[in-house]
Amino acid sequence: MSEVEVVGPEALPELQARVERILAEARRQGASECEVAVSVEQGLSTTVRQGEVETVEFNRDQGFGITLYVGQRKGSASTSASGEDAIRETVAAALAIAKHASEDECAGLADAALMARDLPDLDLYHPWSISPEQAVEQALICETAAFEADSRISNADGTTLNTHQGCRVYGNSHGFVGGYASTRHSLSCVMIAENQGQMQRDYWYDVNRLGTLLADPASIGRRAAERTVSRLGARPVPTCEVPVLFAAELATGLFGSFLSAISGGNLYRKSSFLEGALGQRLFPEWLILDERPHIPRAMASAAFDNDGLATYAKPFVEKGELVSYILGTYSGRKLGLPSTANSGGVHNLFVSHGQEDQASLLRRMGRGLLVTELMGQGLNMVTGDYSRGAAGYWVENGEIQFPVQEVTIAGNLKDMFRQIVAVGNDLELRGNIRTGSVLIERMTVAGS
Repeated sequence: MSEVEVVGPEALPELQARVERILAEARRQGASECEVAVSVEQGLSTTVRQGEVETVEFNRDQGFGITLYVGQRKGSASTSASGEDAIRETVAAALAIAKHASEDECAGLADAALMARDLPDLDLYHPWSISPEQAVEQALICETAAFEADSRISNADGTTLNTHQGCRVYGNSHGFVGGYASTRHSLSCVMIAENQGQMQRDYWYDVNRLGTLLADPASIGRRAAERTVSRLGARPVPTCEVPVLFAAELATGLFGSFLSAISGGNLYRKSSFLEGALGQRLFPEWLILDERPHIPRAMASAAFDNDGLATYAKPFVEKGELVSYILGTYSGRKLGLPSTANSGGVHNLFVSHGQEDQASLLRRMGRGLLVTELMGQGLNMVTGDYSRGAAGYWVENGEIQFPVQEVTIAGNLKDMFRQIVAVGNDLELRGNIRTGSVLIERMTVAGS
């Protein structure tokens, strides 16, 4: 079996045939059930710094991963090789692992009747025919605009353009085989500013399925420069308890932590502070969190989950109340609940929001901290205790006064969720979680 020559929808038939051959080999070697994921992908990445080309990299990868079952025993193996010998050896390796594994009554494929049938085309594949020379040119335009935006921009920490395309097929011994091609293009700029002996670093970026819909390179550079310069003169503030406004790009992390806390793996291991919270009100009554997996071109859209189940739109929080956990087949069985077709995670989480932009939320906050950067991993998933190093801007009378650094914000996520005052309309659209800036009524800010 030769290497797949193309990366795109035209590769799907060959990859689907490869899945069928691997499944047949698993049956031949004695597996009772089997699932396979195969992929091929390629990409171009170029980075410039200080007007010079730092790297131009082209990558191409392909491989497959197999999970098979012998009764209730499970074994997994993977390889980047593509030949018939590699298939036989990888299947044999997975089989040997399964035979030595402990029995697990929850192991096995999802019910055959639940397999996805009609797979919608989500318009995820838009290749960008950009040459390395053109990629370098766009990155240089971006960096040059950053340098020209302000004389205090003293250095660059890398401007990178990435373009990626790939094709993935999943199949299992229930007869399900599904696949899709997708693309992802991005441009990011990191700059350094210096003034009166202080140096600050900040960035900006954009990402899109279509390279031609990326923000203008010069605008990304200018935004990176503006953010960097605005941090000059940053200082700590005295320890206090005040409202905190999370900028939209950081608010995604708050809701990402919530998704982790209601995910089956953490729940059945009893390592989540939201174990047993189904049916409880966790947020203000006006807040809704729902999944919309079939949005055309969205960065996290998917027609089926990692178990082969059809994804579907659903709420996780309605009127502030937790109405659903996030479950795949295995975690659902461990908890005695049906899968929510979320094996592999959530696809496009929407957070309900009001009509206020970030400036309006600052006015509503009055006095407090606008957080634009977080550092460290200070979340205890078992207790919900939250403590992160932070930087941002001090706000008085609803207006930014000066930049802040070297502070820590702390609270408990349960309290923070309940104390959400408002969600702004400045939606972050570049990732899996769509939310605006989030205003929290009160947190501890530990500073000088």
